[in-house]
Amino acid sequence: MKLIGVETSTGAHHVAIDDGERCRILDTVDGFWSAPSAALTDAGGAETAAGSLTRVPPVPASARVFCIGLNYRAHAAEGSYRDHKLPDHPTIFARWTASLSVGGVPAPVPSGEPGLDWEGEIAAYVGATLVDADADTARAAVLGYSTFNDLTSRTAQKLTSQWTLGKNGDASGPLGPLVTSDEAGDLRSGKRVRTRVNGQTVQDGNTRDMIYELGSVLSLISHTITLHPGDVICTGTPEGVGYSRTPPWLLHPGDVVEVEVDGLGTLTTPIVGNDKRTSGGTA
Repeated sequence: MKLIGVETSTGAHHVAIDDGERCRILDTVDGFWSAPSAALTDAGGAETAAGSLTRVPPVPASARVFCIGLNYRAHAAEGSYRDHKLPDHPTIFARWTASLSVGGVPAPVPSGEPGLDWEGEIAAYVGATLVDADADTARAAVLGYSTFNDLTSRTAQKLTSQWTLGKNGDASGPLGPLVTSDEAGDLRSGKRVRTRVNGQTVQDGNTRDMIYELGSVLSLISHTITLHPGDVICTGTPEGVGYSRTPPWLLHPGDVVEVEVDGLGTLTTPIVGNDKRTSGGTA
């Protein structure tokens, strides 16, 4: 089942089932995530033409968005851990929900950046409350997955040891449709993650290369922070990011970046200039 977020004529955000040309609205975003299993079991609601609605992230404003840094062995080797032993625990940083967007929404290059860097990823959505969960319980609580692009402002990211500024640019976190776990399967089985810039493949990895398995990471987080339905964890990017190249290759206005994941589809994001920024993200 494929789920999307949509904005109705009243301005409210809803979760809907995407059936291709038509979508079936299930509930408001907050209502859906208050009991996602029940909402999917009932799966009722009004049908409408998919093209008549504005798409939005299917994530509640209260959600926490956790991101795993350097979670693919080859990517870690091209970056901070080229000459060092991998740490025992993952680097986890946060995004705000305000930085999230959807496919087709332009991402602006901030004024202090020579360009944006791509990081094609898979996002996982928590579907049940997790407190001190073991890895199997945590993994079973994942409602589904989507494509994700952790578009990064590298200059801002590297100003300090904390990555928050560089990881929360306007519209820098596009998400694809959420594909439920019963259809998407388990990341441990291996999913190919590819990123293309203007049609050229720049990343081509597989989730089998992950260092920190999703269930274990969710378990780790749940021993400090109670995870709630609607929380999102972005599982890291394969090798091939732009800043690690010689010379560095970054995204500029006019470029188009795509993230394609087996079974999850293709997420497309056009890159625009800083002049396209507004107080709400992009014009």
